[in-house]
Amino acid sequence: MIELNNIGKAYNGKAVVDIETLKIKEAELIGLVGNNGAGKTSLFRLLLDLVRADRGFITSNEKNVAATEDWKAYTSAYLDEGFLIPHLTPEEYFYFCGKLHKLSAIEVGERLKTFDSFFEGAILNTKKYIRDLSKGNQFKVGIAACLLQQPQVLILDEPFANLDPTSQIRLIQMLKQLHEEKRMTILISSHDLNHITDVCTRILLMEKGKIIKDIKTASDTLTELEEYFKV
Repeated sequence: MIELNNIGKAYNGKAVVDIETLKIKEAELIGLVGNNGAGKTSLFRLLLDLVRADRGFITSNEKNVAATEDWKAYTSAYLDEGFLIPHLTPEEYFYFCGKLHKLSAIEVGERLKTFDSFFEGAILNTKKYIRDLSKGNQFKVGIAACLLQQPQVLILDEPFANLDPTSQIRLIQMLKQLHEEKRMTILISSHDLNHITDVCTRILLMEKGKIIKDIKTASDTLTELEEYFKV
C-alpha cells in the first residue's frame, strides 16, 4: 500500500532519514520505535508530504505522494498540536474537519458519540478553546478529528505520551478494534515499549535515520527491544 524507495533527508548535512526500501501492506499495524533523534517524526513528515525528500520517492496505492493529493482522501494523521486550530472550541474544530470531508453536522455529531468514554467528559460542552485544554486533551481532540474521517491509513506520533493511564488503555482498545474491524492501516511511534508491542503486529526500530530492525511482534519482542535499548 505504501512504499519508500531510496528515501533520504538531511538537515545541515546530517542525515535524519536514510531508508533504501520499506513496504507497508494494507491493514498492517506498525509501531515505530527509537531514541530521540532517530528520525521517527521526520519519517512521518515525509510520508505526509509535509517535507520533501532530498532523494527517492514515496508511493501510496502506487501513486507518488509528492505528485498527487489523491492519498489525502484516505489518510489521516496527528503528529502534534500544530495540526489543531487553537482559537476554536473542540466542537468548532470537529465540525470544521467534518466539513472538509463533506460530513454533515448530524454525521459529525453521531461519530463523536463513539468517543464518549475516551473524552471522559472533558472535551465537549466545556466552553474551552483548544489552546486552553491540557496537552492530553488536545491529543484526544487531534486523534478524534483523525478518526472522524474514517481513514484507511492512520498515522499517530507518540499518541500515549500525554494521556493518563485510563485514556492510554482506551486508546489501545480503540486502535486494536479499528485494525480488526475496519482493516485500517495504522502507523504509530512511541517510546513506550509495553504499549507499542501490545498494540502493533510489526515493529520498526530506527537509529540515525535507518531502519535497523524489522520485527514481527511475538511473545519475546518486548524483551528483545528492552535488551537493545539497554546497550
